[in-house]
Amino acid sequence: MTRAVLFDLDGTLADTADDLAAAVNRLLQEERRPGKPAAELRRQASRGAQAMVRAGFGNSIADDEFERLVSRFLVIYAAHLHDRTRLFPAVAQTLQTLRAGGVLWGVVTNKNRHLAEPLLRYLGILDTADCLVYGDTTSQKKPSPEPLLFAARELGLATRDCVYVGDDLRDIEAARAAKMPVLAAAWGYRPAEEDITQWDADGVLNSVGELIPWLDTRTGHVGRAN
Repeated sequence: MTRAVLFDLDGTLADTADDLAAAVNRLLQEERRPGKPAAELRRQASRGAQAMVRAGFGNSIADDEFERLVSRFLVIYAAHLHDRTRLFPAVAQTLQTLRAGGVLWGVVTNKNRHLAEPLLRYLGILDTADCLVYGDTTSQKKPSPEPLLFAARELGLATRDCVYVGDDLRDIEAARAAKMPVLAAAWGYRPAEEDITQWDADGVLNSVGELIPWLDTRTGHVGRAN
């Protein structure tokens, strides 16, 4: 039985890509470089600050310069966390249905706390989560299983009694290593060349609204709770 659902943040719960892409383009403007199409940058939005900066500046930058650009990107992004960021459609309703059905839910993200916490507060879900694991909560980030193992311990559950939902291959790898069932979120930000059906997830969700019916096949009551 599924007793808890854990979610990735960027590209799974929240559509953060526009603000991340805008931060890259502000940085490019500061560096007097041409901007990048938001659609191109969007594909990297689940992969963190380094991937976003690489998408904007390429791979030929020296390490010390790259570190400076990443640091500056994070400063710019922090000042514009939620200009255009919103929950994906049906997320709020899905979280309410989980709660009504007695299923715990939480967030396990690689985004560090100083960025993720105010974003979750703005989105109105910070105080309703049963578990919050940020990129700096544990010593390692996904694809390490450590954040998911930590979340299960915080909830007092075995990993087999949780389900993780994420839109990046690292999410599936982390869950597999933690022996936690995992669903791939097809509405997320993966590069076009990646075939989500090859990720070895337990299922692929095309929309947030498909989560409750999938859980009902395992738990049998979530969708009928209210």
